[in-house]
Amino acid sequence: MEPSPIVLDTEKAIQAKPHFNFWQIWNMCFGFFGIQFGWSLQMNNMSAIYEYLGASAEQIPGLWLAAPMTGLIVQPIIGYLSDRTWHPTWGRRRPYFLIGAILSSIALFIMPNSSAVWMAAGTLWILDSCINVSMEPFRAFVADNLNERQRPFGYAMQSMFIGAAAFIAGFLPGLLVNWFGVSRDQSAGGIPQNIMWSFYIGGIMFLVAVLYTVLRSREYPPTDPNWRQQLNAEHGSGFSGAIKEITASVMHMPAQMKRLALVQFLTWPGLFLMWFYYTTGVARDIFKGDPGTSNEVYTRGIEHANATASVLNLVTFLFSLTLSFWVAKLGKKMTHTFCLIIGGIGLTTVKYISDPGMLYVSMSMVGIAWASILSMPYSMLAGYLPANKIGIYMGIFNFFIVLPEIIASLFFGKIMQSLLHNDRLLAVQIGGGLLIIAGIICAFIVKEKTNEDLL
Repeated sequence: MEPSPIVLDTEKAIQAKPHFNFWQIWNMCFGFFGIQFGWSLQMNNMSAIYEYLGASAEQIPGLWLAAPMTGLIVQPIIGYLSDRTWHPTWGRRRPYFLIGAILSSIALFIMPNSSAVWMAAGTLWILDSCINVSMEPFRAFVADNLNERQRPFGYAMQSMFIGAAAFIAGFLPGLLVNWFGVSRDQSAGGIPQNIMWSFYIGGIMFLVAVLYTVLRSREYPPTDPNWRQQLNAEHGSGFSGAIKEITASVMHMPAQMKRLALVQFLTWPGLFLMWFYYTTGVARDIFKGDPGTSNEVYTRGIEHANATASVLNLVTFLFSLTLSFWVAKLGKKMTHTFCLIIGGIGLTTVKYISDPGMLYVSMSMVGIAWASILSMPYSMLAGYLPANKIGIYMGIFNFFIVLPEIIASLFFGKIMQSLLHNDRLLAVQIGGGLLIIAGIICAFIVKEKTNEDLL
């Protein structure tokens, strides 16, 4: 079905799309469980993998450059293409889910067999490109199918699956050792065997979960036989048409998207600094381990950090179930504001912790922020987008996630070396400060529709 132009009257917008029951929305979002399972294994373990293979602290941000660069390039292109795709069996967004899942699963099997830093970095470029092919259309998929009233629940459901998958993925390396007897010994390439097997399991989970959504959900077919020609009429088709449309869409972003872009631009560097340095900071500064001289202590520190990150994601899973309640009480904007501030406070406390058990409290606070970050910005944005360009605008919105990561990847290594003296937990603390600033700015500049029915 060709999407109609955006309708500002809420009741008309709600009537334009059918009401989905709980299990239909579950099926629609379940694929995100697999995507996040693979993504979390990468986020939790890549810095450690780089250090196992000999990378230094100031090299880590640059080695993470693959994630933002591939997102910057791939997501708007996939959004543009999926807006113009229709297959009578597979629909509009689902072909991209499936292709990305197959390629990502292969890359997850290859990653833990890397024997050098350059090999791991190259595989990360491939893996992130493939994950983005699957991930980008999922945001548009929810906006395509759900009306304004159900979108907050749809995005909260995605957050729930993200939290559940990340919770399991974070504990997985330790569980393989404690429950199944997998060794922590390093493989021939230098990566511990329990981490290696975690990536293998992640590859399987990624494909199975996405395949479930592809087979158990549906999309509406176009009713106008000329819908593709109408989309191409403004800027043309092909490569030049894609470049023109992406450029024009960036230049004419809705005002709400610009406001949310600033919040995102400050939010995500805080998360990146956590992903860059939290696990290795805990292993070195709290557990006093070193990958060269005290490898077993260092590995235990990595496992503990991953376990606390799993609790973060358990809280994300549980708090996502309550987001609709908080939105009804506070509105989307203030819900997001308070969540960001709580998460920022959690990250700033990490530097002062000496008892590893207290990390569970700090990471639980970050889990509250993470639940909101994964859902509220998209829910606040979707109702302001032209309905026939949701895919491309969701891809462009990703710019304001990846651009700050690119800046951090290119320049934060020098800051670590020159100003922070490679203090990993101080970098995490700076990330917490950025989340707090993002929350305050959200409260003052982001708009919210009035008289909007939620769930």
